[in-house]
Amino acid sequence: MRTELEEAYGFLFEKELIEEIAKSGTLKTVTAGDTIIEIGDYLTGMPLLLKGAIKILREDNDGDELLLYFIERGDTCAMTLSCCLGQTKSEIRAVAETDTSFIMIPIAKMEEWTVKYKTWRNFVFESYHTRLSEMLDTIDTIAFLNMDERLMKYLQDKVKVNGNENIHSTHQEIAYDLHTSRVVVSRLLKKLENEGKISLKRNHITVIDL
Repeated sequence: MRTELEEAYGFLFEKELIEEIAKSGTLKTVTAGDTIIEIGDYLTGMPLLLKGAIKILREDNDGDELLLYFIERGDTCAMTLSCCLGQTKSEIRAVAETDTSFIMIPIAKMEEWTVKYKTWRNFVFESYHTRLSEMLDTIDTIAFLNMDERLMKYLQDKVKVNGNENIHSTHQEIAYDLHTSRVVVSRLLKKLENEGKISLKRNHITVIDL
């Protein structure tokens, strides 16, 4: 775990903080599709990603989901920070996009390190800023882009976090993430294929326009 920590966060944190994280944190490993945080959970810690990617989702009153953003190696989730420090229930669902490993940091250590280490304090503030920017980007996408443009951006984001231009999500799974219907997604995927931006295969989608 120490080696993975240094590879993911060594450029951000001093050795003393890396040592404390390794000592105080709990290593967890999940597989793609696993739910890591559920809406309504009380959180006892925040995750530091070592490998993989996690998608952060919101849910409306009808149970339909909307993808807010992805977090990757070297990241954490501002929503979990807020819930932990405020001791409130989670308002998001976190699902592993790929096989993922992360370290859970206890609330007490989060607060202690904010005072003790400037690098940790800067990391927390920067994480808030980054996640807020990504949520604003999501709002802009919903408000100002057509659904085919939203779909194309979604596919490009999936390629980025997975490191693979082949996407194995079903049309229904994509529809859930974009808060739309499978029929709409299937129609727009065909449109994007006709435009030469993607290629539809039997079991996956290949993104051409990156």
